[in-house]
Amino acid sequence: MKKVLVANRGEIARRVLRTLRKMEIASVAIYSDADRFAPHVLEADESVYVGPSPSAESYLQQDKIIEACKTLGVDAIHPGYGFLSENAGFARKLKAAGITLIGPSPESMEIMGDKLSAKQAVKGYGVPLVPGIDEAVKDVSLGKKIAREIGYPVLIKASAGGGGKGMRLVEHEAEFEEQMFTAQSEARSSFGDDAVFIEKFVTKPRHIEIQVFADQLGNVVYLFERECSIQRRHQKVVEEAPSSIVSESLRKQMGEAAVQVCKACSYTGAGTVEFLLDADLNFYFLEMNTRLQVEHPVTEEITGTDLVEWQVRVARGERLPKLQDELSIQGHAIEVRVYAEDTLNGFVPDIGTLERYRIPSGRSVRVDDAFVEGMEIPIYYDPMIAKLVVWGKTREDAIRRCIEAIDEYQISGVKTTLDFGKYVLKHEAFVSGNFDTNFVKHYFSDPTIMYAAMEEEHKALTYSIDVIWEEILKGKEKAFASREINSSWKNKLQS
Repeated sequence: MKKVLVANRGEIARRVLRTLRKMEIASVAIYSDADRFAPHVLEADESVYVGPSPSAESYLQQDKIIEACKTLGVDAIHPGYGFLSENAGFARKLKAAGITLIGPSPESMEIMGDKLSAKQAVKGYGVPLVPGIDEAVKDVSLGKKIAREIGYPVLIKASAGGGGKGMRLVEHEAEFEEQMFTAQSEARSSFGDDAVFIEKFVTKPRHIEIQVFADQLGNVVYLFERECSIQRRHQKVVEEAPSSIVSESLRKQMGEAAVQVCKACSYTGAGTVEFLLDADLNFYFLEMNTRLQVEHPVTEEITGTDLVEWQVRVARGERLPKLQDELSIQGHAIEVRVYAEDTLNGFVPDIGTLERYRIPSGRSVRVDDAFVEGMEIPIYYDPMIAKLVVWGKTREDAIRRCIEAIDEYQISGVKTTLDFGKYVLKHEAFVSGNFDTNFVKHYFSDPTIMYAAMEEEHKALTYSIDVIWEEILKGKEKAFASREINSSWKNKLQS
């Protein structure tokens, strides 16, 4: 594997490019009009223009990307996450063109890409499933009957896709019909498929995911868990590894279940098996993401691994760099996603120019980003500016360091979720570990609470500075008074 094209943009493209440089593999970037001068384009060995700014006209242009690979003599493609990363049709086209996909087989993608087929695949492997049905429902009357048998509250979920689209919580039968129609409509517009299924709603759920890796030689390992329960609009904002609630024995159970999920679809490469954990610490299979996750850095930080390098090695047919008994957890890592969003207005994107952009640095601080000062946040893509990742010897140490790193950030020109990240890290529920996916609902239903807390903190800080400065001045006055000198500074202090 001598040359790899990164079929993505932004921070994940830069992340992949760093590993390719380390492995001395030539790289090719692709870009749209909006990304013509983006850092990932400048950092690659070669770059190719693939079309106008909308992703459908550029980053999703499969044939154009494959043609670029042929023209430039590319051996393999790394898809990153999003865009074409879980597109089985694209994977098949690459295979036909003799280009290696740094990812799983199209067959694995298809099985795990549909929540119903995923449930059916893992059913015979002893993997716990949320009570419900594993077949599509289109008839409202049948849906009501099933919901009644399962017991309210229930979740209506789109079979295809994710990200919270086509998902509706139904707490009472009176609202079932409306919510099912809404879920089907969202699923149809987002995924071109209105198939939905129904399952029991797990109260006080924690979102725990297991990082898995499998090579072509039959070796499968799990690289422990990530806690991803702090979410808004079913999208993660703060992640950590390991989870504060998962014991060694539970970790082993969940890890082994995740390995079984890999075996159920003959998986190879990097993947993430997502579980729901209820209040009684029972876990249930949710879905599998057949790609690298946005939050993979926290796993890298606690295991001392480079997961992109593992992906490349597995794609080359090599054995996994480490087997299960060689893996261990060292310390604690936290990731805060920095989005260009207005937290006071329902986390809506706040597109604009980064008039000032300075990032934190220092020991155990890592920033994966895609922008430099003066750049505009494009309206066409996800508004994530960066991922702040901090490692500490303990969870308490990691939280403290992460708050310090947030305070070092300097961003102006757009609103960001940094304040929200700090609010989460300082909240008693997060600090104690007593939280679930309803954190925003329970503690952030009124965003002005966060700003009230920030105002109190600012007042306390201002008071402390005033007190310290007053003591400094008193000390100087006393020191000057004891010396027989004529000084303009002494005169000013005494006046």
